[in-house]
Amino acid sequence: MTLQELLERHARPATAGVPDWMLGCFRRRCISFASGESDNQTIVYWFQSRNTTIDLRLPVAEQQVPAKALNEYSPAELRRITDYEGWEARSQWDGELMSWFDETALQTHNRWPEPAELKRIGNCMIEFAPSGAYVEDWRAQPSEAGPLIGLRMIEQRNLDTGDCVHRGGGLIIAGDHAALVLGRPEPLSNDASLQEQLESASPDTIQRLFDFETSVAQGSITKGFTIHHTTRSARLGQPLLPDARSDWFVEDQEVRHRFEIEGVTHERRYLIDTLEAHCPFDLHTPWSSEAKAWFGREAATLTRYTQVLN
Repeated sequence: MTLQELLERHARPATAGVPDWMLGCFRRRCISFASGESDNQTIVYWFQSRNTTIDLRLPVAEQQVPAKALNEYSPAELRRITDYEGWEARSQWDGELMSWFDETALQTHNRWPEPAELKRIGNCMIEFAPSGAYVEDWRAQPSEAGPLIGLRMIEQRNLDTGDCVHRGGGLIIAGDHAALVLGRPEPLSNDASLQEQLESASPDTIQRLFDFETSVAQGSITKGFTIHHTTRSARLGQPLLPDARSDWFVEDQEVRHRFEIEGVTHERRYLIDTLEAHCPFDLHTPWSSEAKAWFGREAATLTRYTQVLN
């Protein structure tokens, strides 16, 4: 069956997890540090289902490496890739703080160790670091009401050989937006940073270091999603998920996705976090009748230059 058919047959009611105002796709507008400096250039996306997060952080497009075979990259280009970030993790909300654990990440050390204090008004979600080191301004991305799917990948295997192709990662679909993480088939052997491991890596080890993907895409569950930002530049403009000869099904409380790549059959196995058929993805948040009345009275000046900032 198609993913749409799977959702129609196996959709589940909302489960406990993060508040509804955190669900969906967010893009960062700015991060401001205690140093007085700010960054509004880095490309950063946050996808959130009930208990799963996917995050992507990239330099501006002109500073990303071009698409070519891994063995064709220069040492300087490989070092630039080691500063990309992409990960999937379980998220935990305790009513005041958001924290993450059990992650599958491109980076081999934790660059963002603090939990998050979060508040949302309208399409603006503000994240404070408890230490006071930074504050981030996130914007909910516009989307038609639609499915909210959160799947945590167990593994992807080549069914012809039995080899593990990817281990860990996940898929989040939030209406018009989707994100995919494909983890390395085997964990790396030490806790050094990705850049440190690159400095002493053999060609075989380099392949293992970069055998990872985080991609974000736009589209729909019925027509497919096209990648517009990714840690693997060769994937730009490609479908996020294989469509041809693709079959989704539920087995033993898992979602399985079977498909072909160049004539070879693969299967991805996922644990289910979220399978909701309809989520509104509103850009507005609740406010009191008094606040609405004030806004209406003062609209002539309050709305003089207002627009939706994404």
